[in-house]
Amino acid sequence: MKASLSWLQSLVPGLSGDGKLVAEKLTGAGLEVEGMHVFGAGAEHCLVVRVASVRPHPSRDGLRLVTIDRGGATQELVCGAPNVPDPGGMVVLAPLGTYLPSKGMTIESRAIGGVSSEGMLCSEAELGLSDDGEGIIVFAPGVVTPGMSLLAVWPSAHDTIFEIGLTPNRPDGLGHIGLARELSVLFDLPFEVPKTLVLSKTEHDVAIVIDDGERCPHYASAVVSGAKIAPSPTWVRHRLNSLGVRAISNVVDITNLVLLEYGHPMHAFDLSLLRGKQITVRAARQGEVFPTLDGVKRNLDSDDLVIADAEGPTALAGVMGGANSEVKASTESLFFECAYFDPRTVRRGARRHGLHTESSHRFERGVDHGDTDRALARAVELAEELAGARLVGVKRVDQKTIEPLFVRLRPARLAQLLGHVIPRDVAARVLSSLGFVIEKEETDADMYRVPSHRPDVSREVDLIEEVTRVVGLDAIETVRPRVRPSVAVGGRERLMRSAREAAVGLGLSEALTYAFVSDRDLELLGAEPPVVRLANPLHEHHTVMRTTLLPGLLHAAARARRHGERQLRLFAVGSNFLAGGELPTECPSIAILLGGDRPAFLKRHEPYDAWDIKGLAVSLVDRLVHIAPDVDPFDAAYRPRHLHPRAAAKLGLLGREIGQLGLLHPDLVDTLDLDGDVFVAEIDLSMVDIEASKRTRFSAIPKFPVSSRDMALVVGERVLAGDVAGVIREVAGDLAERVEIFDRFQGGTLPPAHVSLAYHVVYRAKDRTLTDVEVDKKHAEVVSAVTARFGGTLRA
Repeated sequence: MKASLSWLQSLVPGLSGDGKLVAEKLTGAGLEVEGMHVFGAGAEHCLVVRVASVRPHPSRDGLRLVTIDRGGATQELVCGAPNVPDPGGMVVLAPLGTYLPSKGMTIESRAIGGVSSEGMLCSEAELGLSDDGEGIIVFAPGVVTPGMSLLAVWPSAHDTIFEIGLTPNRPDGLGHIGLARELSVLFDLPFEVPKTLVLSKTEHDVAIVIDDGERCPHYASAVVSGAKIAPSPTWVRHRLNSLGVRAISNVVDITNLVLLEYGHPMHAFDLSLLRGKQITVRAARQGEVFPTLDGVKRNLDSDDLVIADAEGPTALAGVMGGANSEVKASTESLFFECAYFDPRTVRRGARRHGLHTESSHRFERGVDHGDTDRALARAVELAEELAGARLVGVKRVDQKTIEPLFVRLRPARLAQLLGHVIPRDVAARVLSSLGFVIEKEETDADMYRVPSHRPDVSREVDLIEEVTRVVGLDAIETVRPRVRPSVAVGGRERLMRSAREAAVGLGLSEALTYAFVSDRDLELLGAEPPVVRLANPLHEHHTVMRTTLLPGLLHAAARARRHGERQLRLFAVGSNFLAGGELPTECPSIAILLGGDRPAFLKRHEPYDAWDIKGLAVSLVDRLVHIAPDVDPFDAAYRPRHLHPRAAAKLGLLGREIGQLGLLHPDLVDTLDLDGDVFVAEIDLSMVDIEASKRTRFSAIPKFPVSSRDMALVVGERVLAGDVAGVIREVAGDLAERVEIFDRFQGGTLPPAHVSLAYHVVYRAKDRTLTDVEVDKKHAEVVSAVTARFGGTLRA
């Protein structure tokens, strides 16, 4: 919304001309001023001068030397405009030093074709007043005294314009009267809605019928005749241009002026083009064709609300008028429409036809249904003033009464919500100045009638907000609230926070997903059936509460892949909602997803495999409880349906199953359009004993050195590396401080269906330095045990 400071000053006598101060007040009250600029910035230094003589330029065709009288002093300058008047004509001079923002230049003395020119004769475009740059500004002889400031002749040629970022709930700020009302309260100045012409009660002869009173409660109109279509006067053109509205003709400009003043859109029809002298507000017929003012033929929907004459639509209600009743240069009689249309109807119609107009922008947010008659009277008044029209008659049809809304305000609630006492009389004075009327005073509350220009106010808290923003947040004392700090974060929150920190530490990125999923998502994954179903779902894909985190994570991965992101290292933390008696049980969980290639530098990229997802899951649990979980294959009968049969495992901790991991089943990859292998893991954090981490004790720094041995064992490919490591620890006993697998190899000269597992074993005694003989003996026992247990051989 653009607003004119000079217009606001005319509506609020005494309003400061300091644009920055006005902007600060509006912003502080919630009507954020996002920018300011000066309209006609170069005009304030310009003068109106008289042409004394004109002669051709001695060396440049198309240029002339113009001698001007500045009011006692003359000077000669070069001008190339085609419309330089004869001597006696009045023109506008930008003297030396004048800065013209529209051209980005400062007027300086310069030689043109060998002739010095000190100044410039200006057009409206060069002064930033309009787009008209065809010729310089010319005044009639004798109307203006030479040497006068341009602003003394054209006060409208200079203004401060505010660009206000209104929130959708403040439609009252979409007109200058609404902004003026606001400023009068903020500056504590008197304000009264401007008085308009008192319209005759004589009715015109155009029949008006409202078929849909729910979407058009009332429709007011006026007929004027004898209008002379012509360009608008200068002040109108400047006012519209300064606010970003193109001036068209006096009659069309009238409707735009009323829109910008009252924030209430209206429309002017050529009365002679209204067929059958009849107006009907009705729903459009499906497939009905209607040409709008932009020259587009619209195929109407049965949900569209139209203004129709006897033969068909003439306007799309609240959005745009029709080309078949457009005001033209030959128009003499006008039919002015000023009505109230349901915001949702206008919003749907505008979206359906891809239109967003100044009219629909206001109707969608809710215009003041109480100012219909005033806005209409103002249009008639301007038609008489600007177009020489004469009122023929008016007519208003009310199909449905819009009842006023009443809201109760309790001073005690005001103080409770703000933590600050605002006296009851102060609150009443603020609300009264904003247009709210006390209908009933009670001992502990006041009942207010909400004004029609504030459709956003419907609750007590809305009234409290109005009082607060006018009084100002700075005026409310800052009081430190009394709070009882919690001793510690709850167990579940601490658990999920720790899991999140561990996942981030492993280089994973968190995906924030909805707790809502669809039945189909859970069925595809073979997850537990939902126990919580939403009564009012946001979307058809969000109908139940999840029993697994994987749907949201998989959809995030699919979306990333569709946008070209191949590398996926994601996790999600949250609750799953499972059956648990009278109320569902919220089980904290974490899910991990891998896809794409391992990070690599200056070498060939390799895709992730099941070992990567296993490593991440094991590392995450180890970081949480300092105990590495067991990883075991599923029995075929118990393997989760969403995992690949040859790459699925379960996680166990202290004898309890805590999760599962593996390669996503190819059928799911295709169904979810994941475009490539994806590895997943999900861990039930409620089964993770995080308290175990508190049982970890400090170990003293060893006093004696280590002795290490490596071994590579060739075994069958179905032998688990963890089982081999377990036997090594068992045989080595207390002397084995650490057992690590550092290589797994398959192929080459190895027998078919065999792998080579390489281990690094660190030996250390707590009470002495081990000799090589002791280490070799113990290591030989380890080698003998693992080869016997797994039928393996040492790899040379």
